[in-house]
Amino acid sequence: MTGKKHRILLPSYGERVDLPLAESSVPAGFPSPADDFIANRLDLNEHLILHPAATFFVRVAGDSMIGAGITDGDILIVDRSLEPTDGRVVIAVVSGELVVKRLRRTEKGWLLLAENDDYAPIEVGEEGEFEVWGVVTNVIHHL
Repeated sequence: MTGKKHRILLPSYGERVDLPLAESSVPAGFPSPADDFIANRLDLNEHLILHPAATFFVRVAGDSMIGAGITDGDILIVDRSLEPTDGRVVIAVVSGELVVKRLRRTEKGWLLLAENDDYAPIEVGEEGEFEVWGVVTNVIHHL
């Protein structure tokens, strides 16, 4: 997420969009007979956005987080109201640049870790040397 101008997007709540939700689950193993009817409707905002006033979207550029299932071009759903605790994937500002990394607490302060061995950890010391913008809660990507 470095090197490009960042576009932060806010969720839109204008018109509710309910999509069909099948009553049965889809097996990831052996096939089973499918149900022929839709049981409910699903609003993705209800499932993906916990705190609407504190949520934003950001598009990923780069491959530093592929080990966490975050790839180039993905859209991250980020919640600013959640506590940025050890082990969480966060959006942080380091030296004026936005980055997506895993937050790790050490004896010396904080590390921002990539999930790709091609990238070195970013040592940020104490919290004053960087700012966490929010905690990544979901990833949207194409298959």
